[in-house]
Amino acid sequence: MLSIQCRGKLVEFDKPKVMGIVNLTPDSFYDGGKYQGMDLALRQVAKLLDEGADMIDLGGCSTRPGATQVGPDIELERLIPVLQGVVKEFPQAIISVDTYRAQVAREAVLAGAHIINDISAGDDDVDMMATVAELGVPYVAMHKQGSPMHMQQNPTYGKVVTDVAHYLSLKLAQAFQAGIKDVMVDPGFGFGKTLEQNYQLLWHLDHFKLLDAPLLVGLSRKSMIYRVLDTTPADSLNGTTALHALALLRGAHLLRVHDVRQAKETIALMEALRQWGGLEGGPVINAIFAG
Repeated sequence: MLSIQCRGKLVEFDKPKVMGIVNLTPDSFYDGGKYQGMDLALRQVAKLLDEGADMIDLGGCSTRPGATQVGPDIELERLIPVLQGVVKEFPQAIISVDTYRAQVAREAVLAGAHIINDISAGDDDVDMMATVAELGVPYVAMHKQGSPMHMQQNPTYGKVVTDVAHYLSLKLAQAFQAGIKDVMVDPGFGFGKTLEQNYQLLWHLDHFKLLDAPLLVGLSRKSMIYRVLDTTPADSLNGTTALHALALLRGAHLLRVHDVRQAKETIALMEALRQWGGLEGGPVINAIFAG
């Protein structure tokens, strides 16, 4: 059974978990500007925890496609006060920080964060992995191609599934060599992938079981949903839930979401399918849930 050590306790992925997103930025693709300021942010964290979030992911620098990156001072100014407020108000919560900067990672952990979620898997800051190892916290290594400003202009792969899996296998080895003990992987839906490549990754998500690491999946309200449905991020919850179900069937261990209640319900239904469908489902059902 896959697990991580977090806050001195074992977090087991015998059942999928949910990470609730709280963006502290004015320009995130779905909820930019909604949770700026302490009161709004704490209210949203309380809502997500009440709905059953297993972790909260705070971010102070938007990495949506086309985003202009702010400097570390602005990122820290947005992040640290809210992080300290969350630690004070919700002392039992597991808090992840979404950053690709070692400086921000260090200050966040010193302020009470428990996980570092890095969209660049250490590529954008050569000090990141050594810093995370020193801090002794779990690490999420995500695949992306290019920078947020340009990553969607012409993403190119030989074979996207094998290319991304190979990259993440190298990053796992690099992280362990640096001294990080607990590493999760994220194929990076929407980060330097075409619409077709995103769906290829999702359909073959079970390929990532070979990495033998907890698999984080971030699909929530992304363009791979609303472009197919010809709608908007605001109207993409139903599509998100549909793809979450497939991701769970394909082996996702952790869903990173804007809408916690719906994700928890999806997990509950998939677990019921695992429990009851597998009784008479034969090799097909058993193969779906293998591993």
